[in-house]
Amino acid sequence: MRFGLAMVAACALVLPATAMAQALTVEQIFGDGAAALDRPLASKWRADGEAYTTLEESASVAGGIDIVRYEAATGARSILVDAALLKPAGADKPLAITDYVWSPDGQALMVQVRAPTARRNNPLGDYWLLDLRTRKLRQIGAARPALSLIHAEFAPDGAHVAYVSGNDLYVENVASGAVTRLTTDGSDRILNGRSDVVYEEEFGLGKAFEWSPDSRHIAYWRFDTEGVGTFYMIRNTDGQYSRPVPQQYPKPGTTNSAVRVGVTAIDAPATTWLALEGDPRNNYVPRMDWADAGHVLIQHENRLQNANRVLLGDVASGAVRPVFTDTDKAFVNINAEVRFTRGGKFTWLSERDGWRHLYLVGRDGRLDLRTPGNFDVVSVEQIDPDYAYFIAAPDNVTQRYLYRARLTGAPRIERLSPAGQAGTHSYDIAPGAKWAFHTFSTVDTPPVTDVVSLPGHKVARVMADNAKMRAFVDATPHRPTEFFKVDIGGGTVLDAWMMKPPHFDPAKKYPLLVYVYSEPAGQTVADRWGGDRYLWHMMLAQQGYLVASVDSRGAAAPRGRDWRKSIYRQVGIQASADQAAAVEKMIATRPYIDASRIGVWGWSGGGAMTLNAMFRYPDLYRTGIAVAGPANQLLYNSVYQERYMGLPGDNEAGYRDGSPINFAQNLKGNLLIVHGTGDDNVHYQNSEQLVDRLIGLNKQFSMMAYPNRTHGITEGRNTRLHLFTMLTNYLHDHLPADPAN
Repeated sequence: MRFGLAMVAACALVLPATAMAQALTVEQIFGDGAAALDRPLASKWRADGEAYTTLEESASVAGGIDIVRYEAATGARSILVDAALLKPAGADKPLAITDYVWSPDGQALMVQVRAPTARRNNPLGDYWLLDLRTRKLRQIGAARPALSLIHAEFAPDGAHVAYVSGNDLYVENVASGAVTRLTTDGSDRILNGRSDVVYEEEFGLGKAFEWSPDSRHIAYWRFDTEGVGTFYMIRNTDGQYSRPVPQQYPKPGTTNSAVRVGVTAIDAPATTWLALEGDPRNNYVPRMDWADAGHVLIQHENRLQNANRVLLGDVASGAVRPVFTDTDKAFVNINAEVRFTRGGKFTWLSERDGWRHLYLVGRDGRLDLRTPGNFDVVSVEQIDPDYAYFIAAPDNVTQRYLYRARLTGAPRIERLSPAGQAGTHSYDIAPGAKWAFHTFSTVDTPPVTDVVSLPGHKVARVMADNAKMRAFVDATPHRPTEFFKVDIGGGTVLDAWMMKPPHFDPAKKYPLLVYVYSEPAGQTVADRWGGDRYLWHMMLAQQGYLVASVDSRGAAAPRGRDWRKSIYRQVGIQASADQAAAVEKMIATRPYIDASRIGVWGWSGGGAMTLNAMFRYPDLYRTGIAVAGPANQLLYNSVYQERYMGLPGDNEAGYRDGSPINFAQNLKGNLLIVHGTGDDNVHYQNSEQLVDRLIGLNKQFSMMAYPNRTHGITEGRNTRLHLFTMLTNYLHDHLPADPAN
């Protein structure tokens, strides 16, 4: 296996003459001068919903960022904050802003300078406050250690900022700078106001506190990680001696954090703990929202995650009462965005009728269905007094469109996304729902972001057209990606796409590379722009490969409850069988596929699926590339694995048969294993244990470990270029294509 670019260059030389000059290279996709989308503008809607602000490079301050205001209706532009105002006293350059937020009255600006090593949902850093009236800039939490603050947030009245530092919760008066410490027991093992690693990864809960609507109280989570197993990542590149990096990481069947929910007043810190029933280590509190100034609405899940109890907690007494419970024979999903309506009801997504639908729920627990029909609500985007705005795909599950449903009277649904734009639409809807940032893309066309009025969806202006990327794609030879269905028998029909060489000839034979994920957390068969992965697949097609992807049963497609829940207790088993059946059906119905040259590759859950393909169906797949894949389900986190597989003690056979490491003895083909040693999501331990097993079985394979890289394998100069050059060369060596095709 080579790690240079020689093979890429050699293949480019023998492409047809008409394509030679324009054929893609790895360097064009992942190198220093790689093609890229336009820089995101980090746009935020103003509170009145009639204007927005963006971060733009300063024309007058080198390296500085201006914050610019635009009127939604007219596009009138004005600089609200000049970069010079964001230069601390004594500093030689302005702050390197990574995010910003306005106070509720719009008269104060808080900016974040993120630490280089911050995790996705727990972004440690520094925060600075600019008073637009006095034009004074000061650091929030200035007495705390540098880059130690996290989740700073204005109170609803704008008078205070709450933040976490050292795993304790603080509030700071905006006017005076006076600081009040709300908790005092924060430590390496006690986390107040911020989540542990598994809540962060699986529940998307980074910030673990919520302001009351009257700005007088804060409700917060407290995580006691004592007793949770410690996983050690090892850094070997920092000097003469290695350095362990500890992480409290609960794995299936092991001890979880003990989680409590409390409420404290900001002017008289003393916590009232809510009286949640059950063992706090064997129940979850994935979400909490203020129902009113005196009550919090809590989602309380059991460890099996098949019952989500919705509770109303009293701030004064700590007493809780049940509102209703959502249950499922398999698992229930949390409601990430509960929204409250004018009448005191709240929105809820439930699959109780077989589809994920939007309901309004009263405090009496009665549910009012607002989106009837045989389709799934993918996400709720906005609630205004009269309508719920949501994303759905009733007619084509590979696409996404905006709809709205009336919240009162007889249910009525209308589509707002334009009929002439088939693909994927996403939205950031302004307060009041009169305007939205709208992004549209397809699998073959880069995204365009514009400002649209609602409900008419009239474009006011284009914010980012990605013209350079569109020209880049147009200039390189390619065929439109084909979407199709694969009938694997037994009434099961799967969605799929395929990319073919630019000069495809159905009379010839081509190798097939299958890109796979097919875990319940994702969907690969989607009609949306796929970024550099799409470009890499296009490059492979130019070099003579067929590239395809199939969504197995259980993938996160909006195809109803039964589709998604079919994977329960079957992760790694059912999906790998579906994948193999789909490949066999494609071979049988598409004679241009060379059955002797079938490859598979995937990342994370797709890495595990690649291993399952290579080990379970060794006579079908010749070559596999598994990146950052869980080899043993017992090595991943407790919340994800137990949600879909149950507890290990109750599903021993499922955990065994769903883990590819237990089938390594069947390997026949070419296998490349890739992993970052600093992966804090799917630990490098997975690959080391698999490698140890393969060695013991005397199975030959290839592997690459990327020092200190995390799950995305992005850190460090040239990392992505190196990685995809290696993957490309491995395919050339072990799944060769005929470039003349």
